[in-house]
Amino acid sequence: MYGLARPFLFAFDAERAHGLGLASMEAAYRSGLNPLLAAAAKPLPTKAFGLTFQNPVGLAAGLDKNGAHIDALMALGFGFIEIGTTTPRAQPGNPRPRMFRLPQHEAIINRLGFNNEGVDALVRNVERSRRDRALLGINIGKNKDTPNESAEADYLFCLERVYPLADYVTVNISSPNTAGLRELQEEQALRRLVGTLREAQEKLGAQHGKRVPMLVKIAPDLSDSDIDAAGRVLGDLQVDGVIAGNTTISRDGVEGARHADEVGGLSGAPLMGKSTAVLRMLRTRLPESIPLVGVGGILHGADAATKQAAGATLVQLYTGLVYRGPALIGECVDALRRRKEAPSSTPLPLA
Repeated sequence: MYGLARPFLFAFDAERAHGLGLASMEAAYRSGLNPLLAAAAKPLPTKAFGLTFQNPVGLAAGLDKNGAHIDALMALGFGFIEIGTTTPRAQPGNPRPRMFRLPQHEAIINRLGFNNEGVDALVRNVERSRRDRALLGINIGKNKDTPNESAEADYLFCLERVYPLADYVTVNISSPNTAGLRELQEEQALRRLVGTLREAQEKLGAQHGKRVPMLVKIAPDLSDSDIDAAGRVLGDLQVDGVIAGNTTISRDGVEGARHADEVGGLSGAPLMGKSTAVLRMLRTRLPESIPLVGVGGILHGADAATKQAAGATLVQLYTGLVYRGPALIGECVDALRRRKEAPSSTPLPLA
């Protein structure tokens, strides 16, 4: 069904198509037609962060920034979905146009800039949802006009509000579309921010009588020394998990393509090798007790298996859905099932 809808959606600019796609998916869910979008994947229970996921394939943050389509997205067969990024106050993001397709490369460039309705609006949407099919992650960030030296207050504000509702929380310090945000990945800044949030996480756990895992999302553009530093800090602070990674500012593989020179983060197929290399390096630098989520460039089931071979316990999709549709979810689950059931002597896919 998505194959029929895609030419219609691609006739619009990328951001408008994004909205139309979500509206259509919501309509299909409410009318009971969502089975036409994708066949439900068979369960593949996977444990991570003290949680059990019905399958290891999730939705990356950014598609549903305000949590307005939680139940419809869960009905597509994801094992978990991640909403956000949300910020303390509503903000419009960067001026339009700010999303661009590179179809010949199965890629997207975006410079959305954490456009969202604010954390209180997201909380209201989560409270209205049923959430009966998958686990829910909530991705938090800082407002654009909050200086980095005050960033802790923004992250704490969001953490406190989403903590009672989330199955896990992701700290986003890796978007390239909020000026200065990636500076929070520098070793001392990272240690200070994540240390503060870890203390708050433990206090909130005692307050609410449950411990909600906290993950950190890092960029695929880190140098080897930056990855070493991130591994030290995140290992020392015993975060529950790491998501590797986000969009890239690199244009390797898309040089000369229409829109390739647009400012913003590149996602999709060209990101696969770069993001998987960072994932593999992180796996060697973090304790085995800290699970990794692999995201970036998954367009086929084999890509999901490659992420897992590189050290990921879970994987996430976003741009692949734009080009392949919801059928990609089940394809990835099936590929990971085959890998799990394969004899140990079976060669693993390489990035």
